[in-house]
Amino acid sequence: MRSIKLLIIVLSCIVVSSCIPHKDTIYLQNKENSLNDTISSNLSEVHKPYRVQINDILNIRVKALDQELVSIFNPIGNENLNANSQERAYFDGFTVDLHGNIRIPILGNINVLGYTTEEIQNMIETKLLKEQFRKTANIFVTVKLAGLRYVTNGEVANPGTKVLFQDRVNIFEAIANSGDIVLTGNRKDVLVIRQYPQGQKIHHVDLTDVNIMNSPYYYIQHNDMIYVKPLKQKSWGTGATGAQTITTLVSVLTFVTTTFLLVDRL
Repeated sequence: MRSIKLLIIVLSCIVVSSCIPHKDTIYLQNKENSLNDTISSNLSEVHKPYRVQINDILNIRVKALDQELVSIFNPIGNENLNANSQERAYFDGFTVDLHGNIRIPILGNINVLGYTTEEIQNMIETKLLKEQFRKTANIFVTVKLAGLRYVTNGEVANPGTKVLFQDRVNIFEAIANSGDIVLTGNRKDVLVIRQYPQGQKIHHVDLTDVNIMNSPYYYIQHNDMIYVKPLKQKSWGTGATGAQTITTLVSVLTFVTTTFLLVDRL
């Protein structure tokens, strides 16, 4: 009986340690001053412009007073009528090749690797005015990424590849579009795997800290991968909540007690 009591004490300690603390599930906490629920006035969002990489797809549109003069630069739009937005972007867009170039009718190859969409826009507009049109044609060029593509993996409800047709998407929006982080996900150490011209880098972010809004990784970028690690409680298998843990504990105690009684009888 003494052994059973000792086992009950040990398992009770496991119950306390295995439950996920409430504070670990709350986003954007003000950790510097727990009595102040407001965001400090000097907190600002950081958003750096994205720089184009190899295999990116650009949507480029050219407009002018006489639209027929620039029709060769724009997709007809009548092909692949059954295609969705992503497929249309693939067929109508300009893919950045392995050398960092896009090939535009008449203008030929233009190197866009490492440039922002605004810089590419100005580059094409300048080239058109210099080689093809006069200023009186009122050339207007727009350049956009063909959707913001990212991947979510790990402890999220709906992992996979997502494409959002927005210029700016923060990490909370990105995760929400994947069904949010499940209870067993580690919100304090989310990995953002970001691509750079020189390769990939892994960045760690704490989504429970309000200062995430100051982070350069608060806004996701094209081709980002967001990985949410599991908490230790998941690997322990004792249950994420108190009710789940108690259920597991009762099952274990029942099994152990039955085993001890059988041993005593023998």
